[in-house]
Amino acid sequence: MEAYSYTLPSVSEVPGYTGSMKASAVGKKCSVADRAYCAGLVDGDGAIMALIEPHREKKFRFRVRIEFKVTQKDKRSLAFLPVLLGCGKIRANRTTCDWITRDQKEILRVLSMIAPYSKVKRRQIQYARMILRTPIRERRDLMRVARLADALSKFNVRSKNRRKNYAAMIQEHLSSND
Repeated sequence: MEAYSYTLPSVSEVPGYTGSMKASAVGKKCSVADRAYCAGLVDGDGAIMALIEPHREKKFRFRVRIEFKVTQKDKRSLAFLPVLLGCGKIRANRTTCDWITRDQKEILRVLSMIAPYSKVKRRQIQYARMILRTPIRERRDLMRVARLADALSKFNVRSKNRRKNYAAMIQEHLSSND
């Protein structure tokens, strides 16, 4: 049996990557091919996670954040993402590299950009966008977002056994402060 070897393409050789990102008054734009390629990358190796954390400066003492990342074995496979998408950073772990962003406005922009092309993570993108678009003005808004975060976390295989029930955690906190 013959061994198979593969050399990673340079950024300019990535299928669908045309380097056509343009700045405009409305924001950053990518070609349809760029959007579809990114959606496929996210569908295969991406993670969209909701985090609700205690935060003293927030009205209801909790902060809601979405974290968005794509993981690859080789850093070169991710090198074009910060340039193409205009956000995020590449971080090396022990055995992999992540393109990661926690900027909520940028995540909403990128998710909106790739949503029409996503197949596998369509529901996760939908939940994350609802979370990001929900202003937390009242306790019920926070509870709604916590339930959405719980629904989103059910999709993340690695967090199934260690995920938090955000709605219950927040309800307990809010009840004890009444």
